[in-house]
This record gives sequence, C-alpha cells and structure tokens, in this order.
Amino acid sequence: MDPGPPRPARVQSRRARAARRARPVARRAQRARVSAAARVSLVREDITTLDVDAIVNAANPSLLGGGGVDGAIHRAAGPGLLEECRRLGGCPTGDVRLTRGHALPARWVIHAVGPIWRGGDHDEDALLASCYRKALGLAAERGFASVAFPAISCGVYGFPIPRACRIALDEITRALATAECPARVLLVAFDPAVHREYERVLSTGQT
Repeated sequence: MDPGPPRPARVQSRRARAARRARPVARRAQRARVSAAARVSLVREDITTLDVDAIVNAANPSLLGGGGVDGAIHRAAGPGLLEECRRLGGCPTGDVRLTRGHALPARWVIHAVGPIWRGGDHDEDALLASCYRKALGLAAERGFASVAFPAISCGVYGFPIPRACRIALDEITRALATAECPARVLLVAFDPAVHREYERVLSTGQT
C-alpha cells in the first residue's frame, strides 16, 4: 500500500513541539493531584475540639443554631457566636459566612448552609458543591492553613452519604490542586457511616 507523500517537516515539528509542551503540563497536573490528596486527612473526632484555623459549620439559613453539628458548635463557642451570627442576617443555601471562633479552639468558623435533600431534582448537588467550593475559596483568601469540614447536609438534611462524600472530595481535590491554602483539610466524620464511605472513596481514589 502506498503510504503517500511524507508530511511536511514543519507540520511534524509543530506537533512535536506541542507534545513537548503538553508533557510538563500533564506532569504538573499529576503532581497537583498527588499533593492535594496528601493534604486531606480523615478523622473521627468532635469538630468542636479541633485546634485549627477554621472549622466549617453545617449551618441553617438563619445562622442562629440548630441540631446536630450546628447546635454543638454554638454550644461550645458560647453566646458570643450567636450574637455575631445575629448581626449577619442569615445566609442563603449554598453560600457561606465567616465569624470568629469565640470560645472554640478554632480561630474562625465558616458557616456553610447546605441543601435539604428533596430527591435530587432541586439543584441539591450544585448547592452542596457550592458550600465546599466557597468555604475553600474563603479559606484560601484569608490564608487559613488548616480547615476542618463536617459532612455537610448528611444529618437531618438527609443528603445521601455516598453522593455527599463524592461531591465533597471532588470539590476539595479540585480546590487544593490550584491553591496553596489551606495546607491541610480535615474531614471530620463522627458518624460511622460517613467515616466508612470516606474511607472507601479515599482508598479507591474515586474522586
């Protein structure tokens, strides 16, 4: 079979140069993924006891406290947190607000309002992803070195745990691949079912 005329050298050289340029980019992307994974730790602890720059509170839109981790954070932080939250005037679902940690070991609290699970047809995935993305963006903007996340929306809000864990890890991995801060992210899984799911996803690398 006639292979046809050889391709012009200029075309080959352009393609070769493009391939050479792409290799370092691919290597940097791979290093970024590895680096991001190394900065994430899974812990089964009380988030209110962690000595980190910021903890994330799974808040409700009023920011005035509630059940689960939200209530625990408000109780541990003391009345100063409630007073500061009152001045903020609430927060929309999918968004975040920042307060001081008050009596907590953590210096700051990032209040993230996750979505209530309503079957998956009301932008729940996008709203939950927004919570993680905006919390991490705020942490990077403020230069926080360490941030601890609960499993947002996995309690009384009823978000399916496997789905919520995958969204959390997707957003965290993506954010850490392009930002130096936070240097350390703690996934606080007090619930055994959440801990098992995070362990499974982290061990298989399915982010």
